Amino acid sequence: MCIVIHMMDELRDRLRTTRRVTTPWSGDETRGITGARLDELLARWAGDYDWDAHEHRIRALPWATVGTDLRVIHQRSADPGAPVVVLLHGWPDSVLRFERVLPLLTDVHVVVPALPGFPFAASLTAAGMSAGRIAEIVAAGLAELGYARYTPSGGDVGGTVAEVLAGRHPDRTAALHLTNVAPQRALTADPTTLAPDAVAYLSRAAQWFRSEGGYIAEQSTRPNTLAVALGDSPAGLAAWLAEKLESWAGATAFTLDELLTWITAYWVTGTIGTSFATYTEAVTLPDRIETPTVLSIFADDIKPEPRSYAEAFLNVRAYVEHPVGGHFAAWEQPEAYVRDLHRAVELGG
Repeated sequence: MCIVIHMMDELRDRLRTTRRVTTPWSGDETRGITGARLDELLARWAGDYDWDAHEHRIRALPWATVGTDLRVIHQRSADPGAPVVVLLHGWPDSVLRFERVLPLLTDVHVVVPALPGFPFAASLTAAGMSAGRIAEIVAAGLAELGYARYTPSGGDVGGTVAEVLAGRHPDRTAALHLTNVAPQRALTADPTTLAPDAVAYLSRAAQWFRSEGGYIAEQSTRPNTLAVALGDSPAGLAAWLAEKLESWAGATAFTLDELLTWITAYWVTGTIGTSFATYTEAVTLPDRIETPTVLSIFADDIKPEPRSYAEAFLNVRAYVEHPVGGHFAAWEQPEAYVRDLHRAVELGG
């Protein structure tokens, strides 16, 4: 605890001496975080923001360490025979994505892995830590916990891990619940095999990658360089993460303190550089997954897929469209997320 207190004192000192960089576009949110929003974030972070209260809440979650490579939140149901769900987060977040669904999932056993390289993880080794390797670490951890069959649920990096789990371990994966198709598929999909609206989606996705995917190019090709800038500068880290968290979420998804808590998780654990590994390390996805799948589409997500596109790769049994909610749906719309997850659990028997 003393180490964390020292880190927070150092953080506040760094924030108070931030060298602000002026650009000609500081008021234009299409060019990144605005100067006014960054001022607001940094003033609160250096001032009355109380990490101790949030850390106490996070520490109070039912944590467990499985083997040497995996740390998880493990919430058991009162029913020993209850189904098992595995909640898989993405970037730029952490297990905190699922805080709001935990109280709604008392009827199932819940495992929320802190993915290797991300905040609160047991393993921070980044080399070779692809989504495929993470999937094997998660599978081994679940076996050690005594769970032979489960329903993975997630999106972003976590969705890719879920697809790999289902492809490599179909006997263990009862069903899937996803909020997006693995984004890597858009880079290799053959348009000649797709329905017209799926081909149109590929064009939209390509445009998104051109206009919004610069961070992917940097994190996947020059992670060392970027890690120095963000790992040493709390202002830089806040700008990089807050821009994504706020622009990818639905309106009013985060209070200022909630946003800072998700960012502080990266700062105190020193994981921004290791969190880039799943962008840098290649993953091989199965051509098609036959596991019964529920796909939850939230209107404010970054590039929601049409059903025909998802069906080219997944055994989509339910395609559920939600009028509100964005990339962090479990946080933004926990009740809707849990309803769809329960539907997947029912599919898996």
